[in-house]
Amino acid sequence: MADGSAFVQAFTILFREGLEALLIIAALVAFLRRAGASERIAPVYAGAGLAALASLAMAWVFETYFDGNHNDLMEASVMLAAAALMFYMSGWLFVRQDPKAWQADLNRLAERALGAGTILSLAGIAFLAVFREGAETVLFLHALAKSGNGFDGSLFGGLAVAALALAAMFVAMQWLALRLPLRPMFVITSAFLFVMGLKLVGEAFQEFQEQTLIPVHDGGVPGFVTEIGFNGTWEAIGTQGALVAIALACLAAYLTRNRGAGTRPQAAPQGKPARATS
Repeated sequence: MADGSAFVQAFTILFREGLEALLIIAALVAFLRRAGASERIAPVYAGAGLAALASLAMAWVFETYFDGNHNDLMEASVMLAAAALMFYMSGWLFVRQDPKAWQADLNRLAERALGAGTILSLAGIAFLAVFREGAETVLFLHALAKSGNGFDGSLFGGLAVAALALAAMFVAMQWLALRLPLRPMFVITSAFLFVMGLKLVGEAFQEFQEQTLIPVHDGGVPGFVTEIGFNGTWEAIGTQGALVAIALACLAAYLTRNRGAGTRPQAAPQGKPARATS
């Protein structure tokens, strides 16, 4: 029974902690594939790999100097940094959703649009997505091993099955992304990153609330808010609502500007005078 319990707990820890990070990385990789920039996927994987190493180092620091307790303020800071990058990339993807602009000369445009700054942002998102969960995952697994039979076959079996499940989800997302039209792929990825950014803001608020740096008022908050994994306090909801309002205002300004540019009269071809209108 203990072996079975260790298997289930190890599976749950890795799958739960790894799922969010994997979905973010899978979305970024799928976007790069659909944008014709597969050669630029390496920095995303590199960011995730560096985060895994940094997570091991941070877990050692927590275990050695903090008795295995993670630092809420540091975790909240990582979450806010990740949210800021996700909001930035969400907007970047949305304004580049026009398939004509990409398909006219996909390789040239991908080279120009996916410059060093954008690639660094993608790698940064991958790093922070993995890092914010990685150290905690290592500590959870360490605690599970200490409370049971150590890192035995049952625990490693749970980790292996969880890794296979996550890998299957990653492959499925890539398969689906390659079959989606370009515009929906950009819009879906943009929306996903924006929602994940909102979720991270709520989680950062929860860390601050646990340190009593932000008050907690949750009276009257609908139960489904916490059921879907969001912070169920008015402080977090108010901030997230303000971010949504800002995003909608930016969207309205973007659409208005594009509509104006689309209706602007075109200049007459060079060498031919424009026809007078009565």
